Amino acid sequence: MKKTVIFIFLVALISVAAIHWKITHPAGSTQDELLMFGNVDLRQVNLAFNGNERIAAVLVQEGDRVEEGQVIATLDTERLKASVAQAEARLQAQRHVVERLKNGTRPEEIDQSRANVYAAQTDLTNARLISDRLTISATAGATSQQDMDTAQAAVDVAEAKLRVAQKALDLAVKGPRKEDIAEAQAVLRANEADLAVLKQNLSYGTLTSPAKGVVQNRILEPGEMASPQRPVLSLAVMDPKWVRVYASETDLGKIRLGMKATATTDSFPGKHYKGWVGFISPVASFTPKTVEMTDLRSSLAYEVRIFVEDPTDELRLGMPATVRVPLTQENAQGNGAAAGNG
Repeated sequence: MKKTVIFIFLVALISVAAIHWKITHPAGSTQDELLMFGNVDLRQVNLAFNGNERIAAVLVQEGDRVEEGQVIATLDTERLKASVAQAEARLQAQRHVVERLKNGTRPEEIDQSRANVYAAQTDLTNARLISDRLTISATAGATSQQDMDTAQAAVDVAEAKLRVAQKALDLAVKGPRKEDIAEAQAVLRANEADLAVLKQNLSYGTLTSPAKGVVQNRILEPGEMASPQRPVLSLAVMDPKWVRVYASETDLGKIRLGMKATATTDSFPGKHYKGWVGFISPVASFTPKTVEMTDLRSSLAYEVRIFVEDPTDELRLGMPATVRVPLTQENAQGNGAAAGNG
């Protein structure tokens, strides 16, 4: 009975050791090379208009390749163009207001104010002469009190008109107030800001590709209403590409950012894609369903991204790949450090 128990214990111990060896040493791994398996991955972007207008045109189809900055869709912007034109007219008018205030009063306007003062002085002199005559005739009983009152009222009106004309001349000579110029300039800046906002909104009527990629899905069509919450297209960004693999905790000490690596696929036998270790996850996770085996279900692994060069664009999203990382390397390379943030 004791021999049986010892035998079962030894078998269990050997099994645990075998499982541990299989986790830490994938098939094909050697002391000089780390072998890992994973899938090709890349970034995906959902592109939406930053505005609420009706879509005028979608210029690409699924599978089309696009370049960075290429126009891929447009909105109906007639309403926005009219608003921009209206704002430009307001801005131009306000610029003339500011220019007029800065230039001050024209010499002709000052001459006109002086002429108005002279005319008011003449009217006052004439009114006083009439009043004096009526006063003299009143002593002889030839003028009524009503005529005297009317003449005095005319003198008072003429004096008031002279004061108004004199003040107008003073204002013309001094020119616009600094406060009026500052107010006009503030209105001008507000008009400029309004125009800038409208032009920015108008620019949102054109949707461009943020990077080189391939159109995956065409979601909205011409005639539909666009909004920032409704993507029009989904784009697969072609650069950078990487192979997402998982390394066990015992292998983390063997790899570091920037180490050179090569990737191969079953689709292109014998072709090696140059790459480097660009990202090592700081957090462990359970082995993903896509690569787990029965005896690895409870094992923890660390995500590693092997960035690869694919100038002919052969690698496709999700394609299985095998990665080999030579362990006899010197310090990490600069390109890996640049991509380390993943």
